[in-house]
Amino acid sequence: MCAQKRTESDAHAAQAAEPPKPADRGATKTVLEGPEITRALTRIAHEVLERTKGGEDVTLLGIPTRGVPLARRLAERIERVEDRTVPWGSLDITMYRDDLRLAPARALGRTEIPAGGIDGRVVVLVDDVLFSGRTVRAALDALNDLGRPRAVQLATLVDRGHRELPIRADYVGKNLPTSLRENVTVLLEELDGRDAVVLGPAKPRPGAEGEL
Repeated sequence: MCAQKRTESDAHAAQAAEPPKPADRGATKTVLEGPEITRALTRIAHEVLERTKGGEDVTLLGIPTRGVPLARRLAERIERVEDRTVPWGSLDITMYRDDLRLAPARALGRTEIPAGGIDGRVVVLVDDVLFSGRTVRAALDALNDLGRPRAVQLATLVDRGHRELPIRADYVGKNLPTSLRENVTVLLEELDGRDAVVLGPAKPRPGAEGEL
């Protein structure tokens, strides 16, 4: 009997001494589903209309890759409310990035500016995730070479924090507190077959600390 008690005690002690098992580093969590993304974009569209007094002078420019379909969706929502066309296009920032010498070579995206240009317009830059702010800085530099808008605003589906530059979004779909060990991935029907925002472990990139 005493031997059995000692055996059980030894087993419990061994279990207590074992280090805790690490969490699954490949685990992901879906933080936004398709319907929630739809509602967030609809809300942003209405906020743009309110802030720009009907959006008559608004031009939407998506930052490739996923900012472009988001800009198109916002334009469609504004058009349904105002019953008129909202100019939208894309703004490639590849050659304006400040990590070009650190990161592997990147394929150039497309810059498509709507007819009429951006001079005197209220340009709303659209991106999927706002992180350090460096992508937006690059977009502002690219925009400066294309014309002189009356005002520049920023819309993002997800703001995950950790800003490195004094940049703030005017329109946010979801504020999502994260750690630097996490990565935020936006999936869109046009590119990925479904709409979702997924939180997972960060993937180290050579020569860079994280996303822009």
